Amino acid sequence: MDLDPALCHQALLARDARFDGRFFVAVKTTGIYCRPICPARTPKPENCLFFPSAAAAQQAGFRPCLRCRPETAPELGAWRGTSNTVSRALALIDAGALDTQSVEALADRLGIGGRQLRRLFMHHLGAAPLAVAQTRRVLLAKQLIHETDLSMAQIAHASGYGSVRRFNEIFQTMFARPPASLRRAPAAHNAADAPITLSLSYRPPYDWASILAFFHARAIPGVEIVAENTYHRTIELNGAVGTIAVAHQPERNRLRATIRFPHVAALPTIIARLRRMFDLGADPAMIAAVLSRDPLLAPLVAARPGLRVPGAWDPFELGVRAIAGQQITVAAATRLTGRIVQQYGIRSGNAAHPGLTHAFPPAPALATATLAFMPVARAAAITRLAAAFAANPALFERAADLDASVEQLCALPGIGPWTAHYIAMRAQREPDAFPAADIGLLRAMDEGQGRPTPAALLARAQNWRPWRAYAALHLWTSEAARAPAQETTDALAA
Repeated sequence: MDLDPALCHQALLARDARFDGRFFVAVKTTGIYCRPICPARTPKPENCLFFPSAAAAQQAGFRPCLRCRPETAPELGAWRGTSNTVSRALALIDAGALDTQSVEALADRLGIGGRQLRRLFMHHLGAAPLAVAQTRRVLLAKQLIHETDLSMAQIAHASGYGSVRRFNEIFQTMFARPPASLRRAPAAHNAADAPITLSLSYRPPYDWASILAFFHARAIPGVEIVAENTYHRTIELNGAVGTIAVAHQPERNRLRATIRFPHVAALPTIIARLRRMFDLGADPAMIAAVLSRDPLLAPLVAARPGLRVPGAWDPFELGVRAIAGQQITVAAATRLTGRIVQQYGIRSGNAAHPGLTHAFPPAPALATATLAFMPVARAAAITRLAAAFAANPALFERAADLDASVEQLCALPGIGPWTAHYIAMRAQREPDAFPAADIGLLRAMDEGQGRPTPAALLARAQNWRPWRAYAALHLWTSEAARAPAQETTDALAA
């Protein structure tokens, strides 16, 4: 992507926080790259190079600044919303795709060639896929050094390095010093069950109250708790169980995540899921600029400028919740899902919170479950979905575009267009997903002349693209504020 050097340098002079995460500045005379908000003395224009991503700066031979810490910048990019393939590829890289596969194998999962994938990455991020993966690995390691008491061996393992020796070599090459020298205080001994607390940055504003209320209303008993302005839940990965607690630090434009998990190697996956779950990659200004053009949405956006689309910890869990919650209220859906958890969930020992007693059931457990307390059709849909997911863990991966994703989801048991759009919105992070036939959306669009038809709503929503999911959240939130609790819509029940 092209960056105007004059405009970028003006943003740098102003230390304009609106550009944090949009570009990085590299200084030729020092060999260092920074965020545009770095407190260091502003370099002369002729000494600056501007890059669309940290990976591009590192691929060009620059090393990250120790003052502004590029690893803590909000993960944004001007390409967001324009390249579904890059977005899907980054989600797979976050999940460790390039730790075990080649770029060609990743491209094959995306349905394109390796050369085309590299070209898209260079165009949108200024770096090749492997460079992006390597930069994320080294920046995660740097963040762990700064923010945790993990040993260097644990950090190397958590960041995906095959050995401590390789880890040390990378840091010596990049920073001209060993990794331990970046730590200001000696590391304390870190027990295997000790919590790890990390900061997760976002681009302000952030409507924490709304996203916390959304999760609170749908908290599965035993799995999730919202208490003292903090979200808690159990997590399960590859049979191991742990917990997370996420709180808000608005004065620092970040969330604080406390992670308890027996395997440090799972940290990149946990962090990536948390970023998607709390929608930390959103650009509120960009979204608001599009949605505010509609006179009905404009006051809603002004009232909640930092509204996010709540994600899901696990796509299979969301699929089960969406099917269980069809045609019933939020409270009823939560109770029903809680019964599933109590009977088939994994009991969690030594939970950080006494109310966190179970992890959500894995797919094989529900594939053979007898859900006699549920309507027969819904119970059958859940068990068939569980069997399909157990056979193919990539079942919920995003397809080439939204229409293909919805079609792919509708082929699954018990999932129709509404549920498919809901899963695409929350689990697949499709910013343009939009269940146009949802009764809550239709009711919220009543401007005194009666509710529009789904076709009319879909036509009007064309002007909200590619951010229709955010429009849906604004409409649902406004409708929930007006409607009595007992009249909850399908959309709010899952």
